[in-house]
Amino acid sequence: MIERIKVVTRQMMHVLCTYVQGAFFYSDKEDGGKMALIELRDVKKAYDGKNGSIHAVDGVSLTIERGDVFGVVGYSGAGKSTLIRMLNGLELPTGGEVIVNEHSITSLKPKELREFRKKIGMIFQHFNLLWSRTLQENVELPLELAGVPKKERAQKATELLNLVGLQGREKAYPSQLSGGQKQRVGIARALANDPEILLCDEATSALDPQTTEEVLDLLQKINQELHLTIVLITHEMNAVRQICNKVAVMEQGQVVEEGSVVSIFRQPQKEVTKRFVRQEIEEPIDPELLATFIKENPNGRLVTLTFTEHNANEPVISQAIRHYQIDVNVVFGKIDQVKEGSIGSLTVLLTGEEAEINQALAYFEAKQVAIEVINHE
Repeated sequence: MIERIKVVTRQMMHVLCTYVQGAFFYSDKEDGGKMALIELRDVKKAYDGKNGSIHAVDGVSLTIERGDVFGVVGYSGAGKSTLIRMLNGLELPTGGEVIVNEHSITSLKPKELREFRKKIGMIFQHFNLLWSRTLQENVELPLELAGVPKKERAQKATELLNLVGLQGREKAYPSQLSGGQKQRVGIARALANDPEILLCDEATSALDPQTTEEVLDLLQKINQELHLTIVLITHEMNAVRQICNKVAVMEQGQVVEEGSVVSIFRQPQKEVTKRFVRQEIEEPIDPELLATFIKENPNGRLVTLTFTEHNANEPVISQAIRHYQIDVNVVFGKIDQVKEGSIGSLTVLLTGEEAEINQALAYFEAKQVAIEVINHE
């Protein structure tokens, strides 16, 4: 047997699986007292094209509660950026209703819409800073447009630059900053009018991985300390995993799946969601290793097991070994942290008579263990 495979004895299996399953444990928490802040009701957005209408958003209904960090994930062209621009009235729907803090966007008059937008901050992928202005002047800009006195806006800008970790850099210019620092200025500017909602449109897509982590940590801090509701538009599942508590997956203008981040990562239903999750948490099996598994164990099955809160503390694998004539070799296990819990998987090779393996798999399913058969030779 290959060195990478650790053959686990029946006596050891109980200890190992109890430990691993326990690490996967997560109990969904009820968010008592939370209220809907954003509601999308059958929202549509269509554009006229040469070959007819293009439906960028097609019948989306969502509820985002106060205090959420809500991720909207999708590949390029899924409609997520159009969706977020409808939350502050930069785009108006061609159908359905967008309600933010009990205000219907389409019913607001131009002056009302301008006032409404002050309570919604927005940060962008490419920062959108004014290169001829200092950092302080960039942060002051929304306050200047709102007619806030100079002394007050200078004080506010200094406070916000301190909040985002740029204290002492007030007189610097954007050209003197790294990408991550520029995005911090963008965040500070978005907070200038004390918004209730922060919209992030691919805010980390132009950053390197380390800087992305730092910006995400900052957004999480802002959510917790300022009690802001954050809507994060991204194609990076890592960003969703790190700071979001809820997520919606978009494809071709529609929301195809939504729920808590833990439930979506643990049991994705749609193929597009599965692709996102696989990219983030699964380790691909070496094709040569897989071929060797199949050759050496022609009657075995390589299976990935995912545990839930219902079976995390129950040694279901060791119980299956006692009940059925099978051997279990652990190939690898992986645990990932999300904002409100742990997710992960355990990949094992089951060997024995086909009937016994089938009974063991049925036993796992009865115990609410999610099963993905990688091969069946």
